[in-house]
Amino acid sequence: MFVTKKRLPRRTFLRAAGVTIALPLLDSMVPAQTPLRKTAANPKLRLGFCYIPHGAVMSAWTPEKEGALELTRILAPLQSVRDQIVVVSGLAQKNAGGGHGRSPSVFLSGASPRRTEREDVRAGVTVDQIAASVIGQDTPLPSMELAAEDMTGLIGACEPGFSYTYANTISWRTPATPLPMEINPRAVFHMLFGEGGNASVLDGITAQAARLKQRLGANDRNRVAEYLDGVRETERRVQPGIPIDHEEHSKLMMDLIALAFEAEITRVSSFMMARELSCRTFPKIGVPDPFHAASHHQDIPEKIEKLTKINAYHVSLVAYLLEKLKSRQDGDGTLLDHSLILYGSSMSNPNLHDHAPLPVFLAGGANGQLKGGRHVKYPSDTPMANLLTTILDYAGARGANCQVAMSAVEPA
Repeated sequence: MFVTKKRLPRRTFLRAAGVTIALPLLDSMVPAQTPLRKTAANPKLRLGFCYIPHGAVMSAWTPEKEGALELTRILAPLQSVRDQIVVVSGLAQKNAGGGHGRSPSVFLSGASPRRTEREDVRAGVTVDQIAASVIGQDTPLPSMELAAEDMTGLIGACEPGFSYTYANTISWRTPATPLPMEINPRAVFHMLFGEGGNASVLDGITAQAARLKQRLGANDRNRVAEYLDGVRETERRVQPGIPIDHEEHSKLMMDLIALAFEAEITRVSSFMMARELSCRTFPKIGVPDPFHAASHHQDIPEKIEKLTKINAYHVSLVAYLLEKLKSRQDGDGTLLDHSLILYGSSMSNPNLHDHAPLPVFLAGGANGQLKGGRHVKYPSDTPMANLLTTILDYAGARGANCQVAMSAVEPA
């Protein structure tokens, strides 16, 4: 570790007109003579929430045995991060009702939304926003809400009696305040770093970065250079706006999440991988059928096979995010060690529109609080609110106006 007589504050920024570049945790931000493990010493937990619509083929999702995790066909893309995965079986979201319209709004709250097709919507405060009110108040952005498919322009009822508003977001700041999900990577980049006009956001901070590097040890210089290279490369990729290719779009949004977590621009992010009733097709994996149509497989083996491929494909995209977090150093561990990512849906078998048992897994070390490589099975119809409360416990946010139930996943 490089020890400097005058250490850098953890909140160190490089600034120019309209531009603010937050830096990742560096050795020189650690108090002199303090072992690094005691500072990252108190590493701050990052929380990510990834939502998929239309449930899953549960027979191809659920591991046969409890205990040591054996990856199923759908979960196979998680092999490289298997030791930091906990598959949780037996959970239910009964308040999601019998269709698509309520599922997103219930995912992170467990609360039953008000029946209305008008603007007087009302649902529950979601755990991402409860956590943000505790661990997100000293970051530039308390939380980020992102999506990889357009959530706007859908009005009226998504299912009889329930407004499309309930289907357009998984994040609710208050019971009456749904948060919009941003789908444009360029807008997200500007939200994180500002706008450089016709130039790169890094052009205006080049001299500052050079002066800073003169104060740093070799490890920190390399760390800053790698981070700024990542910012520049991401900036290049966001210039066209919203990618046409779904995979490119999803991975770009995940790269932005990883950058935001690395520099602690935010510690809380939610991401809708697709919208309910999505008509997206997946020719790249040999599924030309629209997503929603494919989910109604009618128990026909050929159609079940198509949905299984879609499910595995979405898991592979999340595996990309997890591998990215695993590759980034954060104090005495990796970003994945210091993160907790929830992935799943409020729907189980989409052909039946049922809401139990849910396809759900946790990823990351949660700052040493979660032991991975496991399949944890709970009694049938255990409320998912139990798991949401566990997540708030890990974040130290359970007492923050939390209305979800008692814990279901024991700490490591």
